[in-house]
Amino acid sequence: MTLRHAILGFLSIAPSTGYDLKSYFDGSVRQFWTADQAQIYRVLAQLAQDELVSIEVIPQSDRPDRKLHHLTPAGTQELDHWLSSPLESHTVREPFLLRLFFAGRLGPAGVSDLIDARTAAAEHQLAVLSAIRSASGPPGPDIEGMLRLATLDNGIRHTQTEIDWLADLGRSVTTLNDREDRHV
Repeated sequence: MTLRHAILGFLSIAPSTGYDLKSYFDGSVRQFWTADQAQIYRVLAQLAQDELVSIEVIPQSDRPDRKLHHLTPAGTQELDHWLSSPLESHTVREPFLLRLFFAGRLGPAGVSDLIDARTAAAEHQLAVLSAIRSASGPPGPDIEGMLRLATLDNGIRHTQTEIDWLADLGRSVTTLNDREDRHV
């Protein structure tokens, strides 16, 4: 997935400003796709240059003019092509797992601290996702609403699974440490 396609997807739902798009990212897909404001504005400029979006300038007297981006027919075609194309394979890069792979040199206490820090971060993420889910209410009668909530539920389940795995790992580290202490 590219940021380009994510923005086209959001614009297929409703015309938006760059600020609106950042809010949509943060309130819906953040658990699996993030974007900062500068990235969004760069991609919007490229989409406009490629004539996949049009820009409606809305004058404002007390602030800079609003630039509302609309999906063009070519933008809709690009989005539909991407949606129906074969899935790209992706390489997962997970900094925590790489760190954990080498963390044995920290000893059991250092590994436990690493696990505790990751658990706290995952619990925070779960709270954020759960709050978004609670605010979302039940899915609407359409497939779009159902799928948007399904992606949120996926993030909740993955995060809960990670928390459970971290708890199991923490218990294993403690058990291993206790065995080593008895042999010393």
